[in-house]
Amino acid sequence: MRYAVVIEQGETSYGAYVPDLPGCVAVGETLDEVRELIHEAVQFHLEGLREDGEPIPPPRSILEYVEAEN
Repeated sequence: MRYAVVIEQGETSYGAYVPDLPGCVAVGETLDEVRELIHEAVQFHLEGLREDGEPIPPPRSILEYVEAEN
């Protein structure tokens, strides 16, 4: 499965979350770090759902970019 991940840059770090997996988040000091951590968080989140006998939410979010004039 392939889940959409949103990464946001803050003042001192990066945050990431997965819209289709509520509560699945990560924070890192660098973009590379937050990418690695969110990948691990998704795996951990899915394992927890399986262990608890919960259904695995299918990926549904779609990401697109919109061009805007300055």
